[in-house]
Amino acid sequence: MEAQSAEYSSGQPVFKRRLGRGLNALLGSVEDDSSDQPATIPMPSMSAPLTPGSDEIVLEQIERNPSQPRRDFDQVAIDELADSIRRHGILQPLLVRAREDGQPGYQLIAGERRWRAAQQAGLEKVPCRIIQFSDRQATEAALEENLKREDLNVLEKAVAFREYLDRFGGTIEDLARQLSMSRANVSNMMRLLELPEPVQQLLRTDRITSGHARALLPLASEQQCVLATRIETEQLSVRRAEEIVREMLQSAPASPNHESGENTADSADAKPEMSNHVLSLQGALRDVLGAKIDIRLKKNDAGQIVIHFNGNADFERIVGKLRKSA
Repeated sequence: MEAQSAEYSSGQPVFKRRLGRGLNALLGSVEDDSSDQPATIPMPSMSAPLTPGSDEIVLEQIERNPSQPRRDFDQVAIDELADSIRRHGILQPLLVRAREDGQPGYQLIAGERRWRAAQQAGLEKVPCRIIQFSDRQATEAALEENLKREDLNVLEKAVAFREYLDRFGGTIEDLARQLSMSRANVSNMMRLLELPEPVQQLLRTDRITSGHARALLPLASEQQCVLATRIETEQLSVRRAEEIVREMLQSAPASPNHESGENTADSADAKPEMSNHVLSLQGALRDVLGAKIDIRLKKNDAGQIVIHFNGNADFERIVGKLRKSA
């Protein structure tokens, strides 16, 4: 549930290009924002007094942020927050900016749960702080506000990362530095988008964990689906899932080389090993395209680069990135 705070700074915020303390101070504490208890600060009236630097804006003039990482909202938490707003008003202003298209109205930057709960509570106006943010800054603010909340699904974070990189460019390393995260953490989250949709659905609904999902990544899609179902049914631990994956990879038979017409044994002997350099290139391509990449080496310095995609939308996204890079 979205907690509310009655404490505000009287000074004007200083906006910096990079995310950090300035943006965290503007958005408020993300740890407190995920509290499971409604605010119980007694208020004498339906509406809390406006804080310095905030304005009341008609609720209908505010549209949601399309860059909001959160896709699913807990209706029970919204109900509880709406009840808190009816009793105490909105204690922490919403963060908004003027619409970029020049039309009247505002776009929400931070506070969508308060915005939804205010609609449910029947408010006509809500306290807002209006700031001047570019599209990129608004997207970064939405990421920062939601990133450290435990109830934000790991796939929602991964999709937000990929959409940010697709829209504004840059590398995973740049994004990780901007969000004060490790490159490996961001990359591992984005790799989960390589999983087939049935496995993603199990992860999205918390029937398997992100640790389980990461363990499945080395397997083929069919194997991922089968083992994910088994993990859910048998309630396997992450360690046990990793052991099963290792066993499956070790027992996998070598596939014959149909293109060369050579027998299986000769093909297996002649197949070049993947060097650390090639593996790093494979990882770099995966990070750039946000998709599963297989580099398959053959004899005589030949080989294949295979790009995996999940559905038409993902295919168009990858093609768009390739065209942009051409």
